[in-house]
Amino acid sequence: MQQNIFNIQTESDFQAACLETFRYQYDHVEVYRKFVDYLNIDLSLIKEVEDIPFLPIEMFKNHLVLNKNSKAEHYFQSSGTTQMNRSKHYIADFSLYEESIYKSFEEFIGKPEDYIFLGLLPNYSENTHSSLIYMVDFLMKKSDKPENGYFLYNHQELFDLMQTLTDKKVILFGVSFALLDFLDFCDSNAQTLKLSNFLTVIETGGMKGRKEEMTKDELLKIFQQGFKTDKIYSEYSMTELLSQAYSLGENIYKSPNWMRILIRNTEDPFSYVEEGRTGAINIIDLANRNSCAFIATQDLGRRENGTFQVLGRIDHSDIRGCSLLVS
Repeated sequence: MQQNIFNIQTESDFQAACLETFRYQYDHVEVYRKFVDYLNIDLSLIKEVEDIPFLPIEMFKNHLVLNKNSKAEHYFQSSGTTQMNRSKHYIADFSLYEESIYKSFEEFIGKPEDYIFLGLLPNYSENTHSSLIYMVDFLMKKSDKPENGYFLYNHQELFDLMQTLTDKKVILFGVSFALLDFLDFCDSNAQTLKLSNFLTVIETGGMKGRKEEMTKDELLKIFQQGFKTDKIYSEYSMTELLSQAYSLGENIYKSPNWMRILIRNTEDPFSYVEEGRTGAINIIDLANRNSCAFIATQDLGRRENGTFQVLGRIDHSDIRGCSLLVS
């Protein structure tokens, strides 16, 4: 029986929801069924989360990962050039995605209705199939504030608006390179930002090949100094996911109860490393009900005490548009 993923409270709840989702997706998602069968796995031996096979994220580039009984309303596509083979994630149920967006944001940040949302997301704003833009659009609609808006490269307009919001609760979602460009604009024009005491900056990764020698920690320090705040928040998700994890500073992420990070051994994809050790990130996202909830990514990370860090990319994997910097 399907469990409401947003009511998961205990480890037993989570295990049960994962096993039910695995059986459901084995029966209904053709590419996942073929993948599991190819591994010649005895389904009767899958009794806990660690036994479940994780679909390589590359499958979203070349295959339709979708419930055979569902009709996709829309798809999200990863960022990149037109020459690249980009991932597509077909969405059959937007209500599930929107509930996931709302509940995770509310848990880690606050109620969207209380904030003004500004988006400094060039490249993504120009991608009509960006899951990041859909998420920020949804939060803006819930907020329903007249000041909400996106800014591509019009830094002066963003600067001027921010000077008028010094007593408001403001969320600035920004891709990393665009936040750096905005701070460079302020410096080069000798313009001092007057910022709200309630400003929250949420960086979403994405350097687009710029300043690759910079670590994530160095990047966050630049943002802390430029935006005059002790904490820079971060959001971790991707085209192939319908849920988000958040870092409330220090590059340490927490995920909602229906999302979990496991760290696999880079030498043996079917085994896991101990807590505190670095490996490749496997993600369980139970909001992916109609695609695949069990995804083996090409990101490196480590997990400890219910939190996780993202440490970069596995060598030779494709450079993702939202890739995070090595720390």
